[in-house]
Amino acid sequence: MDKKLEQRLEKILAGMTLEQKIAQMIQPEIRDITVEDMRKYGFGSYLNGGGSFPANNKHATPADWIKLADAMYQASVDASQDGSTIPTMWGTDAVHGHNNVIGATIFPHNIGLGAAREPKLIEQIARATAVEVRATGIDWIFAPTVAVPQDDRWGRTYEGYAEEPTLVRDYAAAIVRGLQGEPGRDFMTDHHVISTVKHFLGDGGTEGGVDQGDNIASEQQLIDIHAQGYVGGLQAGAQTVMASFNSWHGEKNHGSPYLLTQVLKERFGFDGLVVGDWNGHGQIPGCSNENCAQAANAGLDIYMVPTSAWKPLYHNLLAQVKSGEIAQSRIDDAVRRILRVKLRAGLFDRPGPAKRALSGKTELIGAASHRAVARDAVRKSLVLLKNNQSLLPLSPKAKILLTGPGADDIGLQSGGWSISWQGTGNVNADFPGGSSIYQGFASQIKAAGGQVMLSKDGSFQQKPDVAVVVFGEEPYAEGNGDIDNFEFQRGNKTALALLKSLKQQGIPVVSVFLSGRPLWVNPELNQSDAFVAAWLPGSEGAGIADVLLKTADGKVQYDFQGKLSYSWPQHPTQFKVNTGDGQTPLLPYGFGLSYSSQDAGPLSKPLSEQAAGGNGAQDPLPLFERAAKAPWQFWLSSGSQMAPVTANVQTLGDLSYKSIDRRVQEDGREISFGGKAQNALALASNFPRDLRGYRESNAVLELQINPLQAVQALSLGLGCGEQCGGTVDLTPLLKGKTGWQTLSIDLACFKGTDFGKVQQSFVLSSKAANKVQLSDIRLVPGMAGKASLSCQ
Repeated sequence: MDKKLEQRLEKILAGMTLEQKIAQMIQPEIRDITVEDMRKYGFGSYLNGGGSFPANNKHATPADWIKLADAMYQASVDASQDGSTIPTMWGTDAVHGHNNVIGATIFPHNIGLGAAREPKLIEQIARATAVEVRATGIDWIFAPTVAVPQDDRWGRTYEGYAEEPTLVRDYAAAIVRGLQGEPGRDFMTDHHVISTVKHFLGDGGTEGGVDQGDNIASEQQLIDIHAQGYVGGLQAGAQTVMASFNSWHGEKNHGSPYLLTQVLKERFGFDGLVVGDWNGHGQIPGCSNENCAQAANAGLDIYMVPTSAWKPLYHNLLAQVKSGEIAQSRIDDAVRRILRVKLRAGLFDRPGPAKRALSGKTELIGAASHRAVARDAVRKSLVLLKNNQSLLPLSPKAKILLTGPGADDIGLQSGGWSISWQGTGNVNADFPGGSSIYQGFASQIKAAGGQVMLSKDGSFQQKPDVAVVVFGEEPYAEGNGDIDNFEFQRGNKTALALLKSLKQQGIPVVSVFLSGRPLWVNPELNQSDAFVAAWLPGSEGAGIADVLLKTADGKVQYDFQGKLSYSWPQHPTQFKVNTGDGQTPLLPYGFGLSYSSQDAGPLSKPLSEQAAGGNGAQDPLPLFERAAKAPWQFWLSSGSQMAPVTANVQTLGDLSYKSIDRRVQEDGREISFGGKAQNALALASNFPRDLRGYRESNAVLELQINPLQAVQALSLGLGCGEQCGGTVDLTPLLKGKTGWQTLSIDLACFKGTDFGKVQQSFVLSSKAANKVQLSDIRLVPGMAGKASLSCQ
């Protein structure tokens, strides 16, 4: 440890007020604070979330980013208000390049980089990313993600490099070196940023692959599988660690003193800072976004607190220190860690962001050298799964049809965390300097004298020699990306129909599959003569043509070198198939053909298209048993008002809610609908959930209900977003009934519901006066034929 730095740290700490210390522990979001707030409070850091931009302008220029960074910095060191001269720092989710900024280089997502098997390439990518981030005045990156996904239903699978921890460990070290530089050599120079290894710990191992769910691995498994990225990242000098949303054996990690303090800080010897995730502290039982002493006591150093919750949290933390609920020594430890990171990063000794070495050098954003690294990464990440009759590589002098929804769509090929948080709502113009897959083919084919045709739906005027069909998953990010089954386009086989149409016309087909995880695509594989797993390649789609096309004189430009970093499932419900677990995948970890492969591989013969194993929904799914079951939470709505349930007794408008004892303590709820407004009680999730398996299993929504008065105009519904959902009238089912009743509603009755993205799994609503009690709400497969209300 640097003695001079520590002495300087202690001198700064000794001169701080309690208010200044608490402000160092608060990290608000740019949509929720002003420069004046920064001047008044002196926050230790702030962030922009995914899809958040200066002035909320998606097309903010690098100059706009720098202007905001400099204004916040200057306000933080303005001594006119509270005497603070401690520079703030800006954190951003630059997870595959500076992906929030228009014009930045967007690298392949981590799943593709894992297939490349090249730590030196990862370090190059990290160095390029750090430079582009520095050019916008930002100090801190919330990367790398070092999760080791074990159940690919998880919507963040593509953020993991591999299912195998050794590769994750090596990559974590490489990316931290690239972002921060190497201690003793070029650590934290003007070309580097502070890195964050995340999310501590076990986010890739939750039950069912549910985002923010529960990991029940043993401690040895936690160490052997999920902690190896921290071994690599911390040994390389990572300065910050982000706590994870998930739980370990039921205890939320944000509130776990064992994991955050005893394991990370004491056993691992980590002396940097621990930052929370987006209001993650509010998920700790007994906490809210505005009030959570437990997180600080567990070892959290910085609360990531977007929305206006930052202000009450600040005042509550002050009060909790003064009352002794949080020890002054814990606050000092947290601030000491924050100051240590800032001193090591040189923030006290650098000028404001506008005057730093790289600020304003807009030529660095999407620089040609960075795009060259990204294009190289695309080439190296491609995995060849099938190549019958050596169809690939293609002659650029042939007549080639580029078709499919991803052929000319940079947003689709980039996936989530690309300009917007979920990666949706983007067009090619939002990626200036980038190239779609079609554009890459077109430039080479035209130069060689061949013909290239673009057709999204596969139609053509002149029959092509070969069709390259680009299709895959729609963009998604955390939460929204969770699925319950690996079957691609279940119930909506548009890509398969396109492939079949081309094959029926006698056209050889090359499939380029864009996805954030392996999926069950046996029918699509069977209709393809060649099949390439391209993952989510980012803004440099031209790299795909480099590998799939020969040179004009018929030579191979680049051979395939990618190898699967995730095992490929045999059937749609082979949810956990990982290296060394004894299961037999369709394609094992490490599989990948090349142009020189002697063996055509297991996909050269037709595959079974029987979706063996059912749909994964054999067991009842509890939604409410004594308490709302994660990820569901009770919400109240009355007229235009909405609020989460946070107390045993709560009122909103003329809607009243309270806990009751039915069989045991507080295992039921009593709801009073006042009749003056449209009122509802809902079980809602932060993100849509995939419940298609239950609909396919002829499930019912079953509830225990006790009407306390004659029921009138009482409805039960499910919700799946704006203008999406279905309701049924419960009034006839409860007419004349008294006492506890078991109602079961066939899911088929909820017409208009998209079961692939259910956000409210239970909505009891009425505009009339009603008073009912509830308990035991669940989905039960196979009971539609015996339902109280059946729609079969």
